[in-house]
Amino acid sequence: MRNTFVFCAVAALLAFQSSVLRGQGQPQPPQQPPITFRAEVNYVEVDARVLDQQGKFITGLKPEDFQVFEDGKPQKVSAFSLVNIPLERVERPLFASKPIEPDVRNNMQAADGRIYVIMLDDLHTSALRSQRVKLAAKQFIERYVGANDLAAVVHTSGRSDVSQEFTTSQSRLLRAVDGFMGRKLNSSTLNRIDDVQRRAGTPMAGDPAADIDDKERGYQARNTLMSIKSVADYLGNVRGRRKALVLFGEGIDYDINQMFSNQITEAQSVIDATRDAIAAATRANVAIYGIDPRGLGAEFQDNAAIQSFPDDTSLGLGQSSIFNEVRLSQDSLRVLGDETGGFAAVNRNDFSSVFQRIVDDNSSYYVMGYYSTNDRRDGRFRKIEVRVNRPGLTVRARKGYVAPRGKAPEAPKSAAGTNAPSPELKAALDSPLPLTGLPLAVTAAVFKGAAPKGAVVISTFVAGSMLPFVESGGMMKNDVEVLGIATDDKGKAFSTERATVNLNMKPDTAKRVTATGFRLIQTLDLNPGRYILRVAVREANTRKAGSVSFDLEVPDFSKPPLSMSDIAVTSAMSGVAPTVRPKDPLEKMLPGPLTSYREFAPIDEIALFTEVYDNVKQAHKVEITATVKAEGGQTVFQTREEHDSSELAGSAGGYGFQARVPLKTFEPGLYVLRVEAITRIGDRPTTAREIVFRVAPAAPGGQ
Repeated sequence: MRNTFVFCAVAALLAFQSSVLRGQGQPQPPQQPPITFRAEVNYVEVDARVLDQQGKFITGLKPEDFQVFEDGKPQKVSAFSLVNIPLERVERPLFASKPIEPDVRNNMQAADGRIYVIMLDDLHTSALRSQRVKLAAKQFIERYVGANDLAAVVHTSGRSDVSQEFTTSQSRLLRAVDGFMGRKLNSSTLNRIDDVQRRAGTPMAGDPAADIDDKERGYQARNTLMSIKSVADYLGNVRGRRKALVLFGEGIDYDINQMFSNQITEAQSVIDATRDAIAAATRANVAIYGIDPRGLGAEFQDNAAIQSFPDDTSLGLGQSSIFNEVRLSQDSLRVLGDETGGFAAVNRNDFSSVFQRIVDDNSSYYVMGYYSTNDRRDGRFRKIEVRVNRPGLTVRARKGYVAPRGKAPEAPKSAAGTNAPSPELKAALDSPLPLTGLPLAVTAAVFKGAAPKGAVVISTFVAGSMLPFVESGGMMKNDVEVLGIATDDKGKAFSTERATVNLNMKPDTAKRVTATGFRLIQTLDLNPGRYILRVAVREANTRKAGSVSFDLEVPDFSKPPLSMSDIAVTSAMSGVAPTVRPKDPLEKMLPGPLTSYREFAPIDEIALFTEVYDNVKQAHKVEITATVKAEGGQTVFQTREEHDSSELAGSAGGYGFQARVPLKTFEPGLYVLRVEAITRIGDRPTTAREIVFRVAPAAPGGQ
């Protein structure tokens, strides 16, 4: 009976893969022009928004409609594309109060969305106004960052414990914002007033009032500017997309015009750092959007700390001094925006229209690439002008870029050794964003390992449609290289074994792999903490590579009274795709391999496995329930079992929980699988996990 069911599932899958496999781990090709990651000498990329007289973006333009000039000289456009990105929302059931984070990642999302770096300038935000930054940044993330966008969060102080690398996870972005705390220095005016008061009168001629924080003020200004430069350099190799750096903070208030003898060096270093940041951003085509959260009346907000101003007006320590500081800080945001193709939002209490403009800027535009006729690496500014050969249209594009200086960097050398990854695989792992050369889908389930570590089971699905084979001796061949690297928030990396899958198959088997793809199961032991897991795959025949980034959290299962592993899922159809699993701790727990499919055919059956870890010392019982709810909130499946703490024999172990969910009675649509455990003792400690899946419509002629 079981064999008959699997045979029918195989037949249905192969016959109707376009409807059954859609969204089930075999991602669709990107709808937008592809992102590339090659930085070529002399290659310049510029994006342009073309608007009519009502400010509406104009589509349908061709390469011949544009002219690009660099320093007045026409340039030959060698790459041209239209990017027009919709704003997608996270799919969620109607009964869910907030989105449920997907437990599968693929590398198609990186090709279809916007690219944001959310930079929180804690060095130039007053601690008392930290909440304003958090509210503004959260508003942007929750309402204006789409499900198809990639975003990262960076703090200018360099705090790694609250930073977040590129992710599509809204909850991780919000958590990184929650850790923000401003650490801006006291007002320079306030420090100078204090200096006057300490000396009980007016300073002597030639001895101006001193700002005791001047050195540190300059240091923090340089740090913020270096953070901008570092982000721009990091994104420099990303081609084919506009990159947005959304800078939340009060702006740099270092007065570069106060050229007292002891400040000349400090002021010049801030000027140089500003130039370097702008140069890096223009080279990398990174637009900076400065968001000052102080709102209206910013110039009055620091006055509260000043009880009185000196009577001697020649000191320049009046209300105008405070106004000048605010003007300097806001001007710094304006300069960064104007020079990089972005803008600054200051003296505003409502950022809705500002955020929408940022989305619009990064959603619809034309991308043009050319090889500059000026190949000198002289560090000079090159003016760019984009014209369109149609009357009545306005073109918005960046003003230009700063040429690199010095000798061109050498290409990185390949690592030596038989176990070293290929150059293509290493490049995929090092890429700022997921690579799309090979479509992949990755899921990872964390279980309790040898204390205190967690055992991570990684399932990587490779789409067979993009996997080329070479015929040799009647066999179809290709070698596929796979490697996963998990990086913690301190930058320390941990890798899986580098696996090479030798695909040497008969033609019929190769056709099956082309139709269904294949997967690889790997394992990794990690200490508790947050990680970015990068999985890269490279095939040997054409040397194409793909990569996926996965947000991974390894709990300390020994601490809570009750906790749960991730939910590992498989299905009858999951076994259709060939699976390589040299070491799979779930092999005896699940009837099939850990799968990244989250869309299932109605004839399929889901099997799940999870573990509940019990650290309560007193005798008690634990109830574990698996429930499936449809989109409207109605329960369509439920199973329950009970365990006694005596089963653990006093050890801090876990209860294994397995269930099977037949889908034949499920209507097409979205569902939530929830596993919950409740301890029947005291305050009844509870733990739960949820995953979202979809049941596809029945294939034509299907059951």
